[in-house]
Amino acid sequence: MSNLSPSDRAARLSDIARAVRRSVVRMIDSARAGHIGGDLSVTDILTTLYFGVLKLDPAEPLAPGRDRFILSKGHCAAALYSALALRGFIDPALLPTFMKPLSVLNGHPNRRKVAGVEANTGPLGHGLPIAVGSAIASCLSGRNWQTFVVTGDGELQEGSNWEAAMSAGHRGLDNLCVIVDRNRLQQGARTEDTNRLDPLTDKWAAFGWEAVEVDGHDHAALYELFTRPRSGKPLAIVANTLKGKGVSFIEDRVEWHHKVPSAEQVALALEELR
Repeated sequence: MSNLSPSDRAARLSDIARAVRRSVVRMIDSARAGHIGGDLSVTDILTTLYFGVLKLDPAEPLAPGRDRFILSKGHCAAALYSALALRGFIDPALLPTFMKPLSVLNGHPNRRKVAGVEANTGPLGHGLPIAVGSAIASCLSGRNWQTFVVTGDGELQEGSNWEAAMSAGHRGLDNLCVIVDRNRLQQGARTEDTNRLDPLTDKWAAFGWEAVEVDGHDHAALYELFTRPRSGKPLAIVANTLKGKGVSFIEDRVEWHHKVPSAEQVALALEELR
């Protein structure tokens, strides 16, 4: 999409994001399980990365010089699988098997089963440490791939993230970008009521990162941040998002962290996502 004008690129990414969201709703309806709120909040980030930024080849998913993407908030696998299917890594016919017995599309992504998945994630606080290792490996190999990792905001209550952040800042890993899906909700409560995270950008900066905030649903702004020259520091993007984005009765509602819509709600959601 680098050959498109910014407005055309943003419009194209918006169309793809709607398709991903519709897929998420259908998958969770079919499975009768999933994490629909977080899937919908992270969709625009995934769409911008997979269809505008990441240097990947679905025909050669393990190419040594490929960019790496890690979904640390692995419970939002439905959005990742939908993006991978639209990008050509997996057969879209697999999507209705999500979380079914013997399906390769588990509730958390598995790199041994699904092409395009870089790391098994789900236990929170693991993705960023893996991403730091990937960024170090890129430097040592001389192949110079970029590593991107998406964390949840509630996930940042795990101390392993801050150990990894300290290491990345110390090493000046400017081939590493973390995107925080800052929807301000976690399972059962708001993040700030559970364990206050703000001022979040200041925390990243204190660990030696370039830290910025962005509207996590603005494809043009996301693309600009993902592709701009790096400063010699790892990049932390706090992406302000709305949990359940795109479906009015799910947006910013804590109970939709792990809730399945009724048949009537599925129909309404798909109508809103047309």
